[in-house]
Amino acid sequence: MPETTPRPTLRLGIAGPVGTGKSSLIATLCRALAPELSIAVVTNDIYTDEDARFLRAAGVLADERIHAVETGACPHTAIRDDITANLDAVEDMESRFAPLDLVLVESGGDNLTATFSPALIDAQIFCLDVAGGGDVARKGGPGIANADLLLVNKTRLGPHVGVDPQSMVADATVARSGGPVLAHDRDDADSVAAVCDWVRATLRAHRTGAHVPQDPGPMAPHSHDHEHGHGHQHDGAGRG
Repeated sequence: MPETTPRPTLRLGIAGPVGTGKSSLIATLCRALAPELSIAVVTNDIYTDEDARFLRAAGVLADERIHAVETGACPHTAIRDDITANLDAVEDMESRFAPLDLVLVESGGDNLTATFSPALIDAQIFCLDVAGGGDVARKGGPGIANADLLLVNKTRLGPHVGVDPQSMVADATVARSGGPVLAHDRDDADSVAAVCDWVRATLRAHRTGAHVPQDPGPMAPHSHDHEHGHGHQHDGAGRG
């Protein structure tokens, strides 16, 4: 018989370009939510476990609740094209620490085209940061346009880089046709509370079956000639 009760664990993907604060966001969420939710984390890096080591050093969860996947290829490949390694890691965490409330899956830093397969995660947050430029939200792409939540991160840096975070939020809201956008900074308690509230609401919707995983859409054609020192191209289907 098919499953009639939604899986209790929410699998939440955290995507976005290099340096937008994905690991810091995960650390912030773990600190804030671990007292009330059972959480595990799966990170993705090409050849290292650097993001996992960062989280372990931060002491946000017990070390065994943080699992590193070394993709050995473009980070988006392991979250969209061949999700086997990540799916195995997520299912292992769910088995070892049952019952889990939340598994956070961090994409390796890539570019504006990287999104998660809905076969891997239930919902996804896409991160931008103000230091990436005030116009980046207007550039669009599947993550910006269609992720469940768009986060304009590191708002404290706005005055130092000549960017108005609220203008970025306004641009992003237009690019997302009114979809949810939050300004966030790890040092701003109100913005941390807003993101945590969104996670709680998404978890509730997931458990009642009200939330249905969505595919943000195929990746746009792009090149990695200047990213991480590996040069090659992908077509719109995201094949490496």
